[in-house]
Amino acid sequence: MLIKYNPMKHPLRSLLHLFVAKKKSPQLEPGSELPDEICRQFSLAELKAATNNFHPDSIFRTIHGCSTLYKGIIDYGTVVFIKRIYSSSKPNEVEMLCQLHHPHLVSLIGFCLLEKQTLLVFEYMSRGSLADFLFGGGEDFVPLAWKRRLQICIGAARGLHYLHTGAKRSVIHRDIRTSNILIDEQWSSKLSDFDLSKLGPRSMSKALIRIDSRVLGTLGFMDPEYAMSGELTEKSDVFSFGVTLFVVLFGKAAIDRSLPTNQSYILDWAKESLREGTIYHAIDPQLKGRVAPECLNKYLEIASSCVHGRANERPAMGEVEVTLELALELQNRADAEMEAFNPSGEYLYEEALFSAFLRNFSGLDSKYTSLLSYSDSSSSNSSS
Repeated sequence: MLIKYNPMKHPLRSLLHLFVAKKKSPQLEPGSELPDEICRQFSLAELKAATNNFHPDSIFRTIHGCSTLYKGIIDYGTVVFIKRIYSSSKPNEVEMLCQLHHPHLVSLIGFCLLEKQTLLVFEYMSRGSLADFLFGGGEDFVPLAWKRRLQICIGAARGLHYLHTGAKRSVIHRDIRTSNILIDEQWSSKLSDFDLSKLGPRSMSKALIRIDSRVLGTLGFMDPEYAMSGELTEKSDVFSFGVTLFVVLFGKAAIDRSLPTNQSYILDWAKESLREGTIYHAIDPQLKGRVAPECLNKYLEIASSCVHGRANERPAMGEVEVTLELALELQNRADAEMEAFNPSGEYLYEEALFSAFLRNFSGLDSKYTSLLSYSDSSSSNSSS
């Protein structure tokens, strides 16, 4: 059944149908493939079949309360994610993801545009999200090793660097957090969930400032400068990524109101731990003795720079990516030295070694770091 729509109300849909009309035929058959740059168009019947009519057992997770992610099967065996967005407005993700291609972004396979909902079909990420590995429970839960965490963060940094500088038009993600970093079977990390993203100009200008009438983001990860002024730049993503780095290191949510006030917001706890020299005890217990002091120092250096209260003091994502790669190199080098010293036994980095490396980091001296734990302006209450 053909669904009528107002082309002025859905400009992207109108553009896609015009493109197809020129390239193929006046009527597009359900399930036929569009050119690579546009992606494939699915029928609603195909996606109902893929999810057993959107059966609750097919639900992978609910996103922001306004969309649902399903696990489905298309083309006689290909496993995919199907995101069902309950909105009649044109979603950001269709417009942007048709243009974005990078190994560290979740790939858009196709879409189905309807009057009151939009369905997006993505590649399946079999291992779930980074948050699942940091906060999961149950008998089968296995915490991530430190070097695996580093590699995942490096992949996410590469994806974010591409969004800021490598695409035809720059993209500000605006919702970087551990639950939006997905992991595939090969442990490659990829950014997902572009609901809140904004397109920038064809080349990112440092002078570019977008003023948002409605500030959006996730509680605990949102850039405080953006939250207070509505001025959105790529450095807002850098701040969110910096919070993510601390979440990965501490293995705790960005905001946990069950903890004492000085520990409920992860940046406050990080600042206090560094000031008192207790950072070794603050990190995820699963990592104690596994992180080389020189690696931790470099990691904290870039994480602290990312969360500087003044956006112009934060590094670009290219610098973040390179510094994390250096941190991994320092870890590998230290591990090699320890293995050479004790090739037949297990080794741990002792707490006393850290005092020679760790210092205060300027980014965490910012007066802004505690503000977000009391902010109600975000679009989501999730802190992972």
